[in-house]
Amino acid sequence: MGVTQHGRTHRLDLADPSLREWECTVLSSDAQDGIVLDRSAFYPGGGGQPPDHGVLLWQGVQTRIVGTRKGDDLYLLPAEGDPLPPPGTAVTGAVEDDRRSMLMRTHSGLHVLCGVVFRDFGALVTGGNMEPGEARMDFNLPEVPADFKARLEELVNAEVTADRRVVTRVLSRDEALALPDIIRTQSNLIPADEQEIRIVDITGLDVQADGGTHVASTSQIGKVSVVKVESKGRANRRVRVRVSD
Repeated sequence: MGVTQHGRTHRLDLADPSLREWECTVLSSDAQDGIVLDRSAFYPGGGGQPPDHGVLLWQGVQTRIVGTRKGDDLYLLPAEGDPLPPPGTAVTGAVEDDRRSMLMRTHSGLHVLCGVVFRDFGALVTGGNMEPGEARMDFNLPEVPADFKARLEELVNAEVTADRRVVTRVLSRDEALALPDIIRTQSNLIPADEQEIRIVDITGLDVQADGGTHVASTSQIGKVSVVKVESKGRANRRVRVRVSD
């Protein structure tokens, strides 16, 4: 199974994160398990990025998609009470644009943050999470300069306005792990049996193994505000950020 295939579903979200609408066929459909499509641009969630929301349109009917569940297949979870398209039905899938676009901006903003903190402060990531437009990232950073918050915001936004390209590619496990500093987390989170690894490269700043969706260049992120820096233990620092236009 390759990076862009999950069970019976071809993942269009990783091939083209700008895609918002596509044609597909229902492979299975169940009120409890969910809906499996042959092709899907719904990001299923992972790495701190929440799943997409959207709709399936079929025969004049709408089924709202409010989440996903990963198993042997990629299951789309319909809103309670919505009709289910039967197996074999041709449907149009549509991702909610505002939510996905803001999540892409937020996720790319976190990669810029991670790249700046690693480059300028030598700290690895210990955790993180995001919602559309807001996120946190934890770093192993025992010593924090007095002007850290303001300086960090300035450094991050300098990289945003530099309009660095964001490029993704898929490498074999050996090729990926041979890249210097490819693991920016304190623990290696790449599954031991993963033979293909997707790389997200913010040109000249940050190269990481990552399975999320991203903007095409850092200028599309918008302004990044460092809202708060908190101590979460002797060496752990939590940085809370907000992304805005």
